[in-house]
Amino acid sequence: MRAVDTNVLVRLLTRDDVRQVAAAEAFVARGAWVSHLVLVEAMWVLSSVYDRAPRDTATAVEMLLNHKDLTVQDSDVVAAALARFSKRPSLSFSDCLVLEVARKAGHLPLGTFDRELSRLDGAQRL
Repeated sequence: MRAVDTNVLVRLLTRDDVRQVAAAEAFVARGAWVSHLVLVEAMWVLSSVYDRAPRDTATAVEMLLNHKDLTVQDSDVVAAALARFSKRPSLSFSDCLVLEVARKAGHLPLGTFDRELSRLDGAQRL
């Protein structure tokens, strides 16, 4: 299976460049894989560059998880991170994903200096 880069996901989600959207859609039409890193980068671009609210970021992740042509790396882990993020939008999606990846790998607690993140089950404030 082919993989996509961050800018491809951003085009699919923002639809702000007609030519690039068409190219992105054509590329993923045969199936494409989305890594955690690309997903996190795309969500950062949406919130930082496009000034999207946490609710919009959560909607974007949900759309990608349900996209007919995309396969998201460890979709169960991403879905768990999305559930946490949706309940606590004061956290970043990336923080939620880091915690859920660590949980799946069996490497808890997750040490952090982040006050908000440390309030989640499985995280430990240092």
